[in-house]
Amino acid sequence: MAENTITLEEHLKDVEHDLRETILVFASLAAPIKKAFQTERGTAGTKNVFGEEQLALDKWADKFIIESLSKCELIKSVASEEQPDVVEFEHPRGRFSCTLDPMDGSSLIDVNLTIGTIIGIFESPTPLRKGKELAASMYILYGPMTTLVYTVGKGVHEFVDTGNGHFILFNEDLRIPTGKIMGPGGLKRDFLPYHEKFITKLEEKGFKIRFSGSFVADVHLILHKGGVFTYPALKTRPNGKLRLLFEANPMGFMVSQAGGEISNGFQNILDIQPEGVDQRVAIYVGDKESIDLIRQCSKETQ
Repeated sequence: MAENTITLEEHLKDVEHDLRETILVFASLAAPIKKAFQTERGTAGTKNVFGEEQLALDKWADKFIIESLSKCELIKSVASEEQPDVVEFEHPRGRFSCTLDPMDGSSLIDVNLTIGTIIGIFESPTPLRKGKELAASMYILYGPMTTLVYTVGKGVHEFVDTGNGHFILFNEDLRIPTGKIMGPGGLKRDFLPYHEKFITKLEEKGFKIRFSGSFVADVHLILHKGGVFTYPALKTRPNGKLRLLFEANPMGFMVSQAGGEISNGFQNILDIQPEGVDQRVAIYVGDKESIDLIRQCSKETQ
């Protein structure tokens, strides 16, 4: 890492100007968010639009990021997991809309496990677009290192914070390998037949479970090691648990650009037209071999 001094700004030099500037705005927020881990602790005493208890850091990060984006004239609107509606800005130059999961995996804050911020960027006044229409997606992981991973549809690139809020290149053009790791969400007693068959086949192939409860961290692992992350449709959650706009689309777009795929078990999630900010979806995201297997299991059990 010490030998590589290509900065994020330098790496983005061939990206269209306004998109580059928008990505850099998000990158500039990483250090203040990481610093807030020390002060914004405990529960907030409120619930988000999904009825989930908010932590103090959830609310702080959501407010901080939205206030920061409100100062960027390139951004027209933002949909956040912590907001009931799309937040719109009066920016005549606004070209982009963004989706935002400010603190994915925030329930792990108190045990000091890796969590992150997930971002999707559309060249559109509204973020209610299909995932395949994303202009860019990115995520920031706050772990042993603070890392930033981005794609503008031309490969997936990973950067690491040098300690002063500046990111330098860590891995260029990441390609997801074929692996034997699975992150299986949900209770086994609630599995539907095709998903149960899928998990059984993975176990027969020797897949090992790696599941932290932080979606962004678990997919980051799959992106580097291969295999599959899944939070499926369940008997108790027929539409799955994770959110189409805030989690599935940005991370699915990322993994797809690295040579993997994302599916709900029947179709590519990036082809789904969102119907609202609160839409949930079953998720299978990983290497092509794993996603081919869930499609096969789905067909065989219908």
